[in-house]
Amino acid sequence: MPSERPVRHTVTEIAAALGMHAEGDGALAVTAVAEPASAGADDLALAMKPAFADGLAQGAARAALMWEGADWRGYGLQAAILAPRPRFALSTVSAMMDPGAGYAAGIHPSAVIDPSATLADDVWIGPFTVIGPRARIGAGSVIGPQVHVGADTEIGANALIHAGVQIGARVRIGARFIAQPGACVGADGFSFVTPEPSGPELARATLGAEGTATAQGWARIHSLGGVTIGDDVEIGAKSCIDRGTVRDTLIGDGVKIDNLVQVGHNVVVGRDCMLCAQVGIAGSTVLGDGVVMGGKAGASDNIAIGARAILGGGTIALANVPAGRVMLGYPAMKMDSHVESYKALRRLPRLFRDVAALKKAVSKTPQSD
Repeated sequence: MPSERPVRHTVTEIAAALGMHAEGDGALAVTAVAEPASAGADDLALAMKPAFADGLAQGAARAALMWEGADWRGYGLQAAILAPRPRFALSTVSAMMDPGAGYAAGIHPSAVIDPSATLADDVWIGPFTVIGPRARIGAGSVIGPQVHVGADTEIGANALIHAGVQIGARVRIGARFIAQPGACVGADGFSFVTPEPSGPELARATLGAEGTATAQGWARIHSLGGVTIGDDVEIGAKSCIDRGTVRDTLIGDGVKIDNLVQVGHNVVVGRDCMLCAQVGIAGSTVLGDGVVMGGKAGASDNIAIGARAILGGGTIALANVPAGRVMLGYPAMKMDSHVESYKALRRLPRLFRDVAALKKAVSKTPQSD
């Protein structure tokens, strides 16, 4: 839950939270974390590998989070925490040192809460937030300012919903949900149809050989489904998850969604997927568990991306991707094949020069009778 209290922990307390032992003066207290070169005397320096630790000489840190086996005394430190995987340890350390968003406790008098809505114990509601009819908010949840929660929407316990988030009607969200500012969940899907087969339909069926001679008007297909989101899901700023056409759009447990991501109607995202900035997933596509899509990656509609597949930055999948496959490029291909093709492409200018030189040499060679 957000806090306005100053953060202060001893090195021993931090080490205990990590299940580790504090080296040196464990009673030393720190109030923040910092990069080694800019760390002050009350900061825990994040010297998580040797290249970072070199910056300790420029800062004034007395304690640091370091790699296992690091010679912390040799860096002039008074205390250290030596972690087998320092970056993973940073997850716990950053949570301990987070001062919170500063939202005030309780329900702000300017909030508009429908009488039929149900708020569990210890829910905070910020100014100018609107909670719709029959909405239910779980215990310990924090709803920031200028948030909208639609009718019949359910939000699980210990949610943190930042300023300006919009959640539509008939959305189901699990426990420990985090939504960054401006995220939108439950807008209508982008679903339209024409009286006769449209140009895109014909082009897709013929692989571009045929389109329509005249334009047609688009009829709207209403979104009758909702959105169902599992536990421990985080959605980044300005990202959008559309509601389903008939059934719900589904987001599995543990999914992490970056900023400016678009998840289309009827999409199914499996457990523990990661969708990085500006990813776009078209309607009715299914992602298996553990899929990672890098920045600006995309997936066409009605395809399946297998479990644990990885799509590198800028990759566009136009067809199904097997489980565990690492893909790159547009259209997507196996990463090693793409890299080999790119290397060959870079060699083309030299190849052209060599061929031209050979042609010139051959043309000057005297021809025998």
